[in-house]
Amino acid sequence: MKFVFRWAFRLLILLLVLVVAFILLLDTIVKSIVESRLRKETGMDVKIGSVSVGLLSPVFTVENLKLYNTAEFGGSAFLDLPEFHVEYDRSLLFSHKIHYRLLRISLAELNVVRNKAGKTNVRALEEHQEKARHADGTSKTNASSGFKFAGIETLNITLGKARLLNMDAPNQPWDLALNVRNKIVTGIRTDKELSDTCYVILLEAGAKPLLEFVSDSRAPNPAPQPAPPGAATKNSGKQLK
Repeated sequence: MKFVFRWAFRLLILLLVLVVAFILLLDTIVKSIVESRLRKETGMDVKIGSVSVGLLSPVFTVENLKLYNTAEFGGSAFLDLPEFHVEYDRSLLFSHKIHYRLLRISLAELNVVRNKAGKTNVRALEEHQEKARHADGTSKTNASSGFKFAGIETLNITLGKARLLNMDAPNQPWDLALNVRNKIVTGIRTDKELSDTCYVILLEAGAKPLLEFVSDSRAPNPAPQPAPPGAATKNSGKQLK
């Protein structure tokens, strides 16, 4: 009988050690998973500074995330994301829905490159994601997560700058200073509202040349010029602060 109790005690100690180790290594494990998933979804190299997962609170934070272009687009940085912070509704996860109480995104730099064939890295990313979704047999709307978007209570966006580069003229990049600092949008309910809101924010930031560069493979690098006054358009009815 003592033998049984002794081994039961040892097993309990082992389980406690494993639980503590899991808690201590949780952020590292999740970081590895996120990096692996992003590589699969984007086809790009990924580096993440840190990941923080709330155990007692529904909070998830990624800091210093960088995606790098493939060799086809020069191998330079594609985007630099100092912070991606999420506070979500945990109860809805059981219904396969994601509802964000707060989504805070800080983008320091976005580099859009067009190769000599006229394709941008953004378009190549879209094509790679489409192939990945078809390979997984998942829908376009929900990608491979299986979760349905259920809205964002508060969206907080910061945008630094964008760089446009045509590989036919690699020495003539054009930098766009977006200068968006903590733009607050509330009450986003659908994918379309989110897309429309982001589009409005970009237009207000004078990023129309960026949108044109991404969408039109024939357009040359625009000549550097200040954004015209009154570039903002009507918003999608959401509260912009």
